[in-house]
Amino acid sequence: MRLREDPEAFEAFYRRHVDGVMRFVVRRVSDPHLAADLTADTFLAALDSAHTYRPGRGSEIGWLYGVARNVVSAHHRQTVRETRATGRVAGRRMMDDNDLLRMEERIDAERRMRRALEAMAALPEGERAVLELVVVDQLTVTEAAAALGIGKVTARVRLHRARRTLGNVASPSAVYVEGQA
Repeated sequence: MRLREDPEAFEAFYRRHVDGVMRFVVRRVSDPHLAADLTADTFLAALDSAHTYRPGRGSEIGWLYGVARNVVSAHHRQTVRETRATGRVAGRRMMDDNDLLRMEERIDAERRMRRALEAMAALPEGERAVLELVVVDQLTVTEAAAALGIGKVTARVRLHRARRTLGNVASPSAVYVEGQA
């Protein structure tokens, strides 16, 4: 991809994928400003690493979700380090009424997704990651494999194991869509 050299190509790439990347990020962070920042960071990282994209290894959306996953993971690692450091130095900030109201609204809005994520929480990380990319983000198995940097066969095996482990918790149609490669 020549995103860095061609502003129009980058704009088209951004417009094609910004909504999907935003949905991916919003499911992983609770603050809307942070979600917007991480989405922007994902596209900056994609711009910097566009030379690493190989069409033969998967679609550009699969590659981009891999970039987004790395950006969000890096943010979470940094947040944990900062929280530990801050916890050593200062007490906890008390929540005010607005914080509580926003949290209650978010909890109600995300109740269904939480149930599904709770069912997936028991899965090993590799199986959960493939299942999430295929079911939630609607990537093909091939795209999920590319996003995770694993082989297509490995991704299929992990998806099969995840489906078998979940059993009746999720409906079969929610875990596997016929015809996805």
